[in-house]
Formats: sequence, structure tokens, C-alpha cells
Amino acid sequence: MKQNKQWGSKLIIALALIFFYLPIIYVVIFSFNSSRSLSNFTGFSLQWYKKMFENRTMMESIYYSTAIALIATAVSTVVGTIAAIGLSKSNRVIKEYVTQANNLSMLNPDIVTAIGLMLFFSSLHVPFGFGTLLLAHIIFCIPYVMLSVSPKLRQLDDNIAEAALDLGCTPVQALTKVIIPQIKEAIVSGALIAFTMSFDDFVISYFVTGPGVNNISTYVYSSVKRINPSVNALSTIIILAITIVLVVMNVVPLVRERRRKKNEKMA
Repeated sequence: MKQNKQWGSKLIIALALIFFYLPIIYVVIFSFNSSRSLSNFTGFSLQWYKKMFENRTMMESIYYSTAIALIATAVSTVVGTIAAIGLSKSNRVIKEYVTQANNLSMLNPDIVTAIGLMLFFSSLHVPFGFGTLLLAHIIFCIPYVMLSVSPKLRQLDDNIAEAALDLGCTPVQALTKVIIPQIKEAIVSGALIAFTMSFDDFVISYFVTGPGVNNISTYVYSSVKRINPSVNALSTIIILAITIVLVVMNVVPLVRERRRKKNEKMA
């Protein structure tokens, strides 16, 4: 009976993996198709990768997606980290209300946030374009950074900052040399989440972008009504980049840990 349950669990996991990864494999395979068909593989070709790099609109969408994601990540990481540190030193009532407001912004449906931001920018007569898209991404990325950093701050000793000040550190030195080094893993996690959310966003981007400014998601949406295998090539490159980042992030800590243990043994 126990063995049957184990086989049943393995089967469910296998089906879930197939469900998630089969479409990705499908996209990768047909990015090398020699014809425009998305159902019949007629031969190996790199023509869609060549056309992707020759497509100015697609290259611009990659540029806008990358630029906005990087800037939004940098700004939201700094603002979110400082906000989380300040919140950790606030009284209980303020901390509770701000935390609930922060969580509400993430639980709020994207369509509601998108319409709200669109009406907000319209009421201020702000022209839609790169600026509104960037501001919107910064706004919805900050809560994710705060959510990532706050739990790590709660694990720190409340007196550690005061101890640093007593030992001669300035407030800035206590922040940069004592607090931040101890929460850097949480800051990096928050930054990665912010970058992913920004690079992946479609709903909010669609409502706050302007003419001539499209990120990858809005460009792909506009291309969905016609067969464009170059989108498969673009998706394959994004998948490859994400895979490389994940491998590096998992391998580098292992290498460092092995070197540390090796140095400890030699010592």
C-alpha cells in the first residue's frame, strides 16, 4: 500500500513536470524550424534567430524590457531595503499598518493596480511612455523587496545597531558595514524577485505604456494574431539566459562552500 502511494506521488510529480516543461521544450524546438509552421517540423534552421536580430521593433522591446527591469530593480531594492530597515525600528502600530498595506498591494489583482495607475497618471496629465512604465514598475516592485528583507531583519539582534554606534560607527557606517552585510542574501533575493516581476509583467505594462514604447510582453501580445516564429527564438534566448543565471547562482555558493571547508581542513 505504501509502495503504491509512492508510485502515485511520483506519477503526479512526473505529470506536473511534463505539464510545465513540455510547452517550453516545444517553443525551443520550433525556434529552429525551417518553416513558419508551428505544428510541423520541416528541418533545422537558424533563420528565425537572424530575423529576430534584424527586427528593429523586437530589439527595441528587448531594450525597453531590460532597461526598465534593471532601473526598477535598482531603485526598488534601495527604497524597499531602506523602508524595511526603517519599519523594523518603528513602533508596533505603524509596523502593523504598513505591513498590511504592503501585503495588500501584492494581493491586489494586477488589473486593478493597472487601472489605478492609468487613472492616476491621466489625472496628473502625465504623458504615457517610458517614464510612466518605469514608475509603475518601481511602484509594484518595492513591496516584494520589503517582503523579502523584513523577515531577515526580524532575525537580527535589536541592539546590534546601537552596539555599532557605541563602538564609534556613524549611522551610515552602522547601516552599510553592520546591518546590510547581515541581510545581503535577503536583499539579493528581493532584487531578483523585483527583476523577474518587472521583466515578466504584462497587465500593468499594457495599461501604462505609450506609443512606441513596448516591452517584450506587450510586443508578443501584439504579435499573437499572426504567426511569428521569431518570438520562439526570443523565448529560447530568454530561457537560456535564465537557465545560465540559475546554474551560476546555485554553483557559485557550492564552490565557495567547498573552498571554505578545504581551507579549514588545511588550517
